[in-house]
Amino acid sequence: MDRKEIEQAVEKYLTQTGYERMALKAAMFDMDGVLFDSMKNHAKCWHETMAHFGLDLPEWEAYMHEGRTGAGTINIVSMRQRGYEATEEEIHNIYKYKSDLFNRCPKAERMPGAYELLVKVKASGVVPMVVTGSGQVTLLERLNRNFPDIFQAELMVTAFDVKYGKPNPEPYLMGMEKYRENRQCSQEGVEPNQFVVVENAPLGVQAGVAAGVFTIAVNTGPLPDEALLSQGANLLFHSMQEFCDEWENVYEVLKA
Repeated sequence: MDRKEIEQAVEKYLTQTGYERMALKAAMFDMDGVLFDSMKNHAKCWHETMAHFGLDLPEWEAYMHEGRTGAGTINIVSMRQRGYEATEEEIHNIYKYKSDLFNRCPKAERMPGAYELLVKVKASGVVPMVVTGSGQVTLLERLNRNFPDIFQAELMVTAFDVKYGKPNPEPYLMGMEKYRENRQCSQEGVEPNQFVVVENAPLGVQAGVAAGVFTIAVNTGPLPDEALLSQGANLLFHSMQEFCDEWENVYEVLKA
């Protein structure tokens, strides 16, 4: 990516938000499809689950719903095909079937370039954080095993921390609040221009933008770039490795 493109993206963000400059302190990373190459498993399991229950959700469409609650995804498909929302019992049975399928999938590998990027981010003095809709009880242990010495439990936002999922900005607003509490910031708190969001899904991009944060999309799935750019992504890379290779340029512009 040309450095001028990065500069223009930052200038546009500053103009839109009214900030005079960036003051980068932390980077908030989504997990599935960003840190782990897990979305293809989710997509396959959603497709097979819906087919089992007489519904249709193509694998590519699962990427459009990434970050949404399971109930929300089920009801969108149910309304589209049946004209009414699923019952609580149906939602429970469908989501349990999908979860059982997913748990039988091979464990997803970390996304190529993700660990190397995180090492660079931390070495730059920027604090890496995780903001995910996942509620896995072994999440921190899995992150520590795959990304040693990178993340802190106090600086993670999971499904247990929020009431609303993406595209609501609450997960990223909660991330900023956790940073403020952990770093014992002043009473005035923290500002969105002190963060960046790294997302791979349209709903996640929406959430980051709605929180007022400079949002970097990494298109690791089958969706066209426009699916992410149209939701307000400030920058777009086509892999975590590409982002890793460009980190020095991005950081230099953000701190300028």
